[in-house]
Amino acid sequence: MIVCPNCNHPNPDGAVQCEACYTPLPATTNCPSCGATVQADAAFCGQCGYNLHSNTAVPEPTIVGSTIAPDMPVELPPLVSPDPMLELLQPDALGLNAPAQPPALSTLPPTVVAVAPEPVQAPAPVPPPAPEPVQAPAPEAIAPPALEPEPAPVVQPEPEPEPAPAPVPPPEAAVNASRTQLQQVIARLFHVQSNQEIELPQNLSVVHIGKPNDRIPPDIDVAGFSNSEIVSRIHADIRVEGDAHYIEDVGSSNGTYINNLPLLPGNRHRLRPGDRISLGKGDLVTFLFQLS
Repeated sequence: MIVCPNCNHPNPDGAVQCEACYTPLPATTNCPSCGATVQADAAFCGQCGYNLHSNTAVPEPTIVGSTIAPDMPVELPPLVSPDPMLELLQPDALGLNAPAQPPALSTLPPTVVAVAPEPVQAPAPVPPPAPEPVQAPAPEAIAPPALEPEPAPVVQPEPEPEPAPAPVPPPEAAVNASRTQLQQVIARLFHVQSNQEIELPQNLSVVHIGKPNDRIPPDIDVAGFSNSEIVSRIHADIRVEGDAHYIEDVGSSNGTYINNLPLLPGNRHRLRPGDRISLGKGDLVTFLFQLS
């Protein structure tokens, strides 16, 4: 049996390749001691342990005797003169491939061969002469810079004293001043039925509207207008407070209406330009408030 060294498959004797993995099998021989089959490169027999290298035959050297030339006279045939035809048959009989003869010496003068010039060493640089020390000129006297004249001090003007606040006028003077300002605004009542304008007195703070009576004479008398019988003798008052004008009913019989709405006694209404003032019912005695 030959065991495959790759897959350990036992193969029959004389096999060249493994039957299982097709690996080439090693060559075999027989053990000289027990006759078992062993590999040719094995050192010992696997059956009996015989040393396979101990029986290796060493070839004996062959002794060859020296050749002795016999002592016999050798006869040489006479030399035959060569045939000229045979000489022509010899290779290169005409001497075409003969080595070239050395050239004849020429009678011309030899050519001068240019020789590379030897490098010329540059002369060592001569150090420049040391410069002579230059004496610095004596420093001239530097004149001190001219001092600039100091600027004259700026005299700031003294602040003017603030004007003293005007003394607060007494209450009476304030009322007079307010009356003076009110003189610039002129209030008027425009009578719608007669297209007549009535200017309110400018020196009064309360203007009475009504008809002649013994208690409070009216400042604006409506007795001359049509339908004046519905107006009471003491009907309404217009009060001036600063730049505002207010109207109030003072207990008339037929009432006072502002823009067609009744003005309740004890209440007052601030008048604005265009307000419609009706004295009594039915809008028969009607005034428009105006400012200019």
